[in-house]
Amino acid sequence: MKRVDKKGIDHKVVEIRRVCKVNKGGKTLSFRALVVVGNQNGTVGIGIGKASQVLNAIKKGQYRAIQNRIRIPMTQTKTIPHKSEASYGASKVVLRPAAPGSGVIAGGAIRAVLELAGIKNILAKQIRSKNKINNAKATVLSLKNLRFITTTASLRGISLEAITGRIAFKDENSNTDNQQRSELKNKPSLLSSKKEKTVNLDKKLTKKTIRKPKQKTKGS
Repeated sequence: MKRVDKKGIDHKVVEIRRVCKVNKGGKTLSFRALVVVGNQNGTVGIGIGKASQVLNAIKKGQYRAIQNRIRIPMTQTKTIPHKSEASYGASKVVLRPAAPGSGVIAGGAIRAVLELAGIKNILAKQIRSKNKINNAKATVLSLKNLRFITTTASLRGISLEAITGRIAFKDENSNTDNQQRSELKNKPSLLSSKKEKTVNLDKKLTKKTIRKPKQKTKGS
């Protein structure tokens, strides 16, 4: 069951169970709802609500899920940047990036969390326990362990250009950019060096193979 709010936040009810609490006078029945919230653009959260009625339990779970939202990094192909795994209780979840067109290969509560997060291509596996609450919380923990490219660059002490392998030209009038461009122009390319080597080899071969015929003398 998936619904969209006015603010652009989607919520999905993953599980509704009837639970009971044993008191001195007897048992009190109530409902527990597991709700996942996300905007399908890198924000997701989960919440659990309990109430005597189903609608009140869903509202409580939605309110708590909105409070527990997190922001996750994604690539241009709508997948995660690297492998991640986490465990919560007896359940363990492993997430791996996938190629474009693979889709969301997951099931149960993991699929609901990944879809509302906005991930389109991913490989997920749940290990050990099949409890939906533990699997959803383990999925959120594994998504929280993902790193943005800016954080990895700051931890390594290098620039973003060094990680991505690109050279950033900011201003045409700056001295540093002009120096970098001049260095790139002055560097001999591999193609030119290969062409020069082939030309020199061709010249040597032609000198060896082409020989002038001997001139015959008159007496012979």
